Amino acid sequence: MSAYPILIVPPEQEIVTTRIINAPRPLVYKAWTDPNHLKNWWGPHGFTNTFNTFDFRVGGAWDFIMHGPEKGNYPNHCTFRIIREPELLVWDRQSKPHFEVEVRFEVISPNQTKVTFKQKFATVEECEKIRKYTVGKNDENLDRLEVELDNMKQYHHAQTR
Repeated sequence: MSAYPILIVPPEQEIVTTRIINAPRPLVYKAWTDPNHLKNWWGPHGFTNTFNTFDFRVGGAWDFIMHGPEKGNYPNHCTFRIIREPELLVWDRQSKPHFEVEVRFEVISPNQTKVTFKQKFATVEECEKIRKYTVGKNDENLDRLEVELDNMKQYHHAQTR
């Protein structure tokens, strides 16, 4: 049981992206929690990241800058709230716009994991401001995750040969 509750909001105050990933849950979880992998795929197509802090523990900070492909640097300050390996991650984003992220990892089969990625907002208005930018962008983020997982699987396969 966590001391920090998961934010419960009505559907109109959350953005939900779900995907079945062709990789085992422990590997998918690692791609989300190991900064050496996370920095390679986090963000829509064309974005890169500079991680300044990645203190992966409850109460730990994740400070990073997302660099847009054409222009713009987007500072992010987050705090990890719940870490339940390998099934759940929750963090708060304190940078504007503020929201909570909840990521669930569900075993579908030994080599398939369902990822449910939720962004939860305090108001419908805040959610709608972001929804217009995230439609399709969260899918690009998960596309990049799948590429990183393919690279991780190839590396693991090469190491075990």
